[in-house]
Amino acid sequence: MKISKKTFGLLSSGKKAHLYTLKAGELSLSVTDFGATLVSLVVPSRREAPRDVLLGYSTLEGYTHNKPHLGGTVGRYANRVGGGRFTLNGSVYELPRNDGAHTLHGGLRGFDKLLWKADAYEERDGVFVRFELRSPDGEEGFPGNLKAVVSYGLTRSNEVVADYAARVDAPCPVNLTNHAYFNLAGEGRGTILGHEVRLYAASYVEVDAALIPTGTLLPAAPGPFDFSVPKAIGRDLRAAGGGYDHCFVLGGEAGKLRPCAEVFEPSSGRAMRVFTTQPGLQFYTGNFLDALPGKAGSIYGKHGGFCLETQHFPDGPNRPDFPPCIFGPDRDYHEKTLFVFEWDA
Repeated sequence: MKISKKTFGLLSSGKKAHLYTLKAGELSLSVTDFGATLVSLVVPSRREAPRDVLLGYSTLEGYTHNKPHLGGTVGRYANRVGGGRFTLNGSVYELPRNDGAHTLHGGLRGFDKLLWKADAYEERDGVFVRFELRSPDGEEGFPGNLKAVVSYGLTRSNEVVADYAARVDAPCPVNLTNHAYFNLAGEGRGTILGHEVRLYAASYVEVDAALIPTGTLLPAAPGPFDFSVPKAIGRDLRAAGGGYDHCFVLGGEAGKLRPCAEVFEPSSGRAMRVFTTQPGLQFYTGNFLDALPGKAGSIYGKHGGFCLETQHFPDGPNRPDFPPCIFGPDRDYHEKTLFVFEWDA
């Protein structure tokens, strides 16, 4: 196992951002303290050379202008808050509207646009980077002073570990996740429509044309949202409206680590299994990627990557019938997700 650290670039504030590269098992993961961002993940294949399976940028500048949030840790509230506002204990909180009339991924300067404090460390079974961020009361319109601690790492068993924790001194909606875009054939190598996906979800959150929940949970089967058995992402794409950007309601007991997704890429033989404690999984198929310049000359087009964002439900602060997303002095936030990688012969 190995950890290395180098300067990734200089921010306009004059502060340095750093890049940490972790090696354990047969994987290599690079992360930066700017946005607590996953920059690259190199995964072997017995059919071809190891490849980086994360969409991203070669330089820090790309991440400072990272509109699609590639690899970033998003918060305070990941996904959308309808109308850019919510009411809590009789008070109305107004948030920046950065997605039409709505708030997306924490506002104009969410957690993926901030410099985190970082410390690398090694444990018996893996290597990790612990990121810490303090968000003051009122930042991006959210109440309370919040401390977030997010750890990313690799284990000897070829697992990528994501651990999210937060404590806030006043009631506040909290929803943290990572916005990694995967292409298991390798970043920049075509679309992800041939990837075969299975989701452990019997229903999903219905949304309107602006992707705001209606409040209804719809059965996934039968129809294009049925991923109860593996199927190619592209098979029912047209029937799903041209792409998926939906929160699936995960089976099993929220708060306990359990399987939520499996992905297989036939040409490379790479496979990924995902486990989480979270109640929901936002499955997004890169519908809004549009000739985006990426790493080393790569251009990311529509459906060039997919996201499996483990999280609470979108618009949770305005939906008391959704899983409770309000945390505060008497309720800390803690969730965990594992991405386990395999490659066949």
